Amino acid sequence: MSVVTAVCRVDQLLRDSGTIGITAIDKRPVPGPVRVRPLGLHADVQADRKHHGGEDQAVYVYADEDAAYFAEQLDRPIPPGLFGENLRTSGIDVTGLVIGERWRIGEVLELEATIPRTPCGTFARRMGVDKWVKRFAEEGRPGAYFRVKRSGPVAAGDTVTVLARPEHGVTIGQMFAGLSADQAAAVLASGDGLAPKVVREAQLALRRAAV
Repeated sequence: MSVVTAVCRVDQLLRDSGTIGITAIDKRPVPGPVRVRPLGLHADVQADRKHHGGEDQAVYVYADEDAAYFAEQLDRPIPPGLFGENLRTSGIDVTGLVIGERWRIGEVLELEATIPRTPCGTFARRMGVDKWVKRFAEEGRPGAYFRVKRSGPVAAGDTVTVLARPEHGVTIGQMFAGLSADQAAAVLASGDGLAPKVVREAQLALRRAAV
């Protein structure tokens, strides 16, 4: 069974040496239920709204299984929220989900997968691991952003049900690794509703292939 194991939102804004000066990456588990609307979880915020947040990055999901992998690699706990995620899940392959895949969580909330997470300098400073951005990218376990298709509550213990999976079959992990021309064409042919970043990445992959 696939379930939400933790619901996380910002605990406090922290000073950060990046260009914004503060960061909201400090997410920690909270008791549910928490309302989720088109811009994300109630009372959650993003400090850098140019690169984070928005309807296509409303909810960031990371898998217990991938967190356990990094915990073993780094020899340290990876508690829910450490990676800045809003939802921690168990029993579902987040990296292997298809772009545009739709989930129902609990009885009401519906989410649609948009793009993989791109590691940034803020994430690296939070982790304090040498060459963390490169290491995280090379492991290919990015987690996924979702848009909210139907607002509703979420709480730890809610079940995750896959409602629809696009036929193009291109996964979050494949996009994170870089789309091939065939994958890019399949995604673009799937129709409207793709996140702008997906369209840009797919078009770029096709241009590279044509050179």
